[in-house]
Amino acid sequence: MRVLIGIAVIFASVLGGYLGQGGHFEVLIQPFEALIIIGAAAGAFIIGNTGPVLKQATRMFGTIFRGPRYNKAAYKDLLGLQFTLFKLVQQKGVLALEEHIENPEESRLFQSFPSFMKHHHAVEFLCDYLRMVTLGTRVPHEMEALMDEELETHEQENHRLVSAIQALADATPALGIVAAVLGVIHTMGSISEPPEVLGHMIGGALVGTFLGVFVAYGFFGPMAQSLRNIYEAEHKYMLAMKVGMLAHISGYAPAIAIEFARKALMSEVRPTFLEVDEATADWKEAA
Repeated sequence: MRVLIGIAVIFASVLGGYLGQGGHFEVLIQPFEALIIIGAAAGAFIIGNTGPVLKQATRMFGTIFRGPRYNKAAYKDLLGLQFTLFKLVQQKGVLALEEHIENPEESRLFQSFPSFMKHHHAVEFLCDYLRMVTLGTRVPHEMEALMDEELETHEQENHRLVSAIQALADATPALGIVAAVLGVIHTMGSISEPPEVLGHMIGGALVGTFLGVFVAYGFFGPMAQSLRNIYEAEHKYMLAMKVGMLAHISGYAPAIAIEFARKALMSEVRPTFLEVDEATADWKEAA
C-alpha cells in the first residue's frame, strides 16, 4: 500500500502539474523514446551484473512491495525463541538442543514461534551456530568473529542488488539524453517540414530527456533506497540474534541474554522490558 501511494503521488504531481499549466498529454506518449531508454537500461543492467544478481532482481518488486517484515511481533518471537532455547540448555544441558536444531521444521519448540520459521536464512543462521555450541565451541570472541564474517558476506550479497539499481538510476538520465539526441537527428532529417510539424517532432525528442530523468529519480532511485532500508532491517534482525547467542555463550542467564538482544533493536520495533518480562511466563511454558 505504501508503495502504491507513493507511485500515485508521483504521477499525480508530475502529470497533474503538466496538465494544469495547459500541457497536452498526447505529446508525452512517445513509445519509441521509451523503448530506447528502457530497452537500453535493461541491456546495460544485464551487461553490468552477474547471474545471481539478475536472479535476485526478478524478486525485487515483491521485496519492495512487501517492505520490511520485521515488526515488533517478529522481534518478540525472536526473543522468545532464544529465551526458550537458552532456558532448555540451562535446565537440561546443551545436548538437549540437538533434536530441535537438526530438524527445526519438525521441532515443537521452533513451531511455537511461526514468524521466525518464515525466515529461512535466520533459521539456518541460528541452528548452525547452536550446533557449533553443541559440538564444543564455547569461545565468545571466536564465535563473534565467525558470525561477523557471515553477516558481512550476506550484507554484501544484498548490497550488490542495491548498487545495481542505484547505478541504473544514475545512468538513466544519460540514456534519456541519447533518446533526445536521436529524436533531434530524426527532426533534422525533416527540416523542410512546416513549423507545426517540426515543433511536434522536437517536443517528442525532448520527451526522451524528461522520461530518463523521471524514471531515474521518480522510480529507480527510490527503489534502490527502499531495498537498502529493507536489507538494513534484515541485518538488524540477524544482529539481534547474534548478540543474544553471544551473551548466552558468555554464560549469562537466559533473561539477561535476551535483554542484550533487545537492546540491539531499533526503538520503533523494540519491545519494552515490561513486554518481554510479561511474555517470559509463556516462553517458559514453551520450553
